[in-house]
Amino acid sequence: MTTAPDADYMGFVGVTTGSSSIMKVFPLWADILELPTRTLIGHDLPMDASPAQYRALVEQIRDDPHHRGALVTTHKMNVHAAASDLFDELDPFAVSCSEISSIAKRGDRLSGRAKDPITVDLALRDFLPIDYFTTTQSEVVIFGAGGSGTALSWALAERADAPRRITVTARDDAKLEHLREVHRQHGTREGLINYLRTDTPEEAAELLASTARGSLIVNATGLGKDRPGSPLPDDAVFPAGSYVWEFNYRGSLEFLHQARAQEKAQELRIVDGWRYFIHGWSQVVADVFEIDLTDEIVDRLAEAAESVR
Repeated sequence: MTTAPDADYMGFVGVTTGSSSIMKVFPLWADILELPTRTLIGHDLPMDASPAQYRALVEQIRDDPHHRGALVTTHKMNVHAAASDLFDELDPFAVSCSEISSIAKRGDRLSGRAKDPITVDLALRDFLPIDYFTTTQSEVVIFGAGGSGTALSWALAERADAPRRITVTARDDAKLEHLREVHRQHGTREGLINYLRTDTPEEAAELLASTARGSLIVNATGLGKDRPGSPLPDDAVFPAGSYVWEFNYRGSLEFLHQARAQEKAQELRIVDGWRYFIHGWSQVVADVFEIDLTDEIVDRLAEAAESVR
């Protein structure tokens, strides 16, 4: 368990938190936002952490008067599964998506929120035209049915110009069934989402080969950040004219390198996870410290973050 300092601080729950740019960015943001602390403490848990480890961490956050709250990455769904009963409040997204990405305190009450459906939509709007799918009649392939993949499929289904089809892949039937249930409870239009199990990179490549020109292809697996790899083999071919979105901005980034190798030949438009990182962190910091964000403030935060990228 992380040793708690004797002054106020915010937490960051992840796998390799010390490698994140936020460790240098947070003090800059604290000055801009006039936060009561400039200290961010990483809580590193392994990918296969036990329910007891998640519960102990949530209890530490809840019981330490100096701990103001935390952002959760990678472990969002596991925190909900293991410790949701420790929270006094869960927002509708946290309940529907079964994940917690923001832990905050409201007096003596512990609050859990799922910010990803909001932050992933903000990041998407930063690069994709608002009428893109209406204009192109293209589709979306999301590799990964975890928290981020679930949030993106949710946000895409809510768009006024929803894609013709959204395919979400996983190597685990349980994750696909969970995603299906999330969309069923939400009332997502039947037939919009295709839930596909791909056991190997080669099966993922076959899916890519049948995907329409100009589609949006997304790596939401976590591969290339907390552990090396890509959902695709090196000989996979991206659909011509597609947007390729790598959710990660740090790590070995194999998926991003695969796309860049084809950027000119396939006329790809490639986006990394930097703006998603900015929106994700700014939304949670605002939640933890009860701040109202404006577009102007987010732009100032993004500008400050660029200085340490």
